[in-house]
Amino acid sequence: MAYRVPLTADAERDLELIAEHIAEHDLPEKALYVLERIQSVIDELADSPQRGSIPQELLNVGVRDYREVFFKPFRIIYRATESDVYVYVIADGRRNLQTLLSRRLLER
Repeated sequence: MAYRVPLTADAERDLELIAEHIAEHDLPEKALYVLERIQSVIDELADSPQRGSIPQELLNVGVRDYREVFFKPFRIIYRATESDVYVYVIADGRRNLQTLLSRRLLER
C-alpha cells in the first residue's frame, strides 16, 4: 500500500529556506539538485515509512512517534499514521535540533 506523504507548512518552509540559502551561498543549480534529492527521499517514504530511525533527541525524552531519514546533512523527520506519512521537519543535521524538535513536535 502506498502512503500519502504530505509536508506540513513548517516542512515546506524548511525547504524554501534551504533552497534560498544554497542558492545564495553556492549555485541555484546546486539548490535545485538538493531539493530534488530531498524530494526523492521523501517520495520513498510512500512505500516504506517504517524504514527510518527514531531521532535521538526524541528518544531521550521517551517520544517514539516520529522517525527520521537522511539526505546528508539534512534530516527529514516524519510521523506515519494508518494511511499517511506527515513530514514535519527538514533541517540541517549539523545544527543542534533539540529546541526545534521540542517546539515543533512536543509543544503541539
